[in-house]
Amino acid sequence: MTKLIIQIPCFNEAPTIGLTLSELPRQIPGIDCVEWLIINDGSIDNTVEVAKACGVDYVVNFDHNQGLAKAFMAGIEASLKAGADIIVNTDADNQYCAQDIPKLIEPILLGYAEVVIGARPIQNIKHFSAAKKFLQKLGSRVVRVASSTKIADAPSGFRAFSRQAAMQLNVFNEYTYTLESIIQAGQKGIAITSVPIRTNSYLRPSRLVKSIPSYIQRSIFTIFRIFMTYRPLRLFTFIGSFPLSLGLILCIRWLVLFVGEPTRARAPSLILAAILILIGFQLWMFGLIADLMAVNRKMLEDIQLRLRRMEYDHHKDN
Repeated sequence: MTKLIIQIPCFNEAPTIGLTLSELPRQIPGIDCVEWLIINDGSIDNTVEVAKACGVDYVVNFDHNQGLAKAFMAGIEASLKAGADIIVNTDADNQYCAQDIPKLIEPILLGYAEVVIGARPIQNIKHFSAAKKFLQKLGSRVVRVASSTKIADAPSGFRAFSRQAAMQLNVFNEYTYTLESIIQAGQKGIAITSVPIRTNSYLRPSRLVKSIPSYIQRSIFTIFRIFMTYRPLRLFTFIGSFPLSLGLILCIRWLVLFVGEPTRARAPSLILAAILILIGFQLWMFGLIADLMAVNRKMLEDIQLRLRRMEYDHHKDN
């Protein structure tokens, strides 16, 4: 039997969760069982009561708000324990068209993808400002470079995971899971693709993007941290190349001037060149050491995957 669980992170979503759940499917071709799960991220309204009245199957409760990333991972873990073969994540504000869920999971059912991202028609979303549209496209392009994937809409929260892909997820960032999970999938060689999806009418402002500058800052930090975790050698080599190159240029300049006028020592330029070269070399060494340490991380992730398989498959069998 193939089971699909649709999970929804929620934080004070009483006004919209009923509409969102009412549009979720209970039957999908190729799926034997469809169940719903919500993650109550410390809501202080009656989100849970409304969800239960709408027939939600599982509720994961947090005592206080812990953020979208932790709510997402809690939902993934609960879905795996409940025996999900495919997990679909969507938002509680009914932003995404639930009728596109069959299209979203189709690549997984056909076996040519383990992770599927729903690509929104960004340019056609009226309530997105020009700046937000530009940043969404720019962020997606950066993620494509960082992850070596071809995902069109990286910040989209409408996505599907196979059971095997979900077991390999590790979200370290506390802000959001969207960028990190894509880069992680690309770095781990998990087959990932995207499909075009539709969006519904605008119900409420985004709680994740409180301001454009804050969103840019958090996104840059997230991407930098993931690069440092998964591609440390490339990152530190790139960063270290700047002071190293500048130091070499100053060193060559000092040599040229010294040959032309050997009576002047120009010690400050030589000292600065030596400092810059030393900084660049140290950054390269940091990258090399971090790259060697990444071997241990990969081994730990393999052990974690084995333990997760044992735990979640035991729950599924029971």
